[in-house]
Amino acid sequence: MSKLSEENLMSVRKVESIINRNLFLICTIITVIVMVMVTIEFFSRGSFFPSRIGFFYIGVLFIYTAHKEMLRWLEEKGMERQGEAFIYSWIGLTTIFYVINFLTKDYYNMSLDGKPLGCMSEVSVITLEVAAIFLFARLSKVIKIILMKKKEKIN
Repeated sequence: MSKLSEENLMSVRKVESIINRNLFLICTIITVIVMVMVTIEFFSRGSFFPSRIGFFYIGVLFIYTAHKEMLRWLEEKGMERQGEAFIYSWIGLTTIFYVINFLTKDYYNMSLDGKPLGCMSEVSVITLEVAAIFLFARLSKVIKIILMKKKEKIN
């Protein structure tokens, strides 16, 4: 690779790394906000309107993950495993909700006036979508490793 193109690549990596840190911060803030909203919705038993923020949240998380994978393919170092906290947090929160709901004999799955609530299913869907994004990132990493090994064999 020529010196000029190597310098350009390093410049792109630097800028994209800054963008990635900002996207990670945004995702972290939005994750906390969504988890607080969902927790309030769960414990209020229908006193609050459903948050309906899941689609937006998953979109933002996907953008962060796709950008992170792009940086991985550019061989930028230093941001490995940042996003794992998202999947672990959602699995933990969802599990806690299910355990609490089980121990209270479905108390938090019904509104104050006895109607079924969708909070548990919404949290489950968000958790599964976050897991799917996590698997997408892991698959991307495996593909990159396989391609790099093939390239090494050729050279």
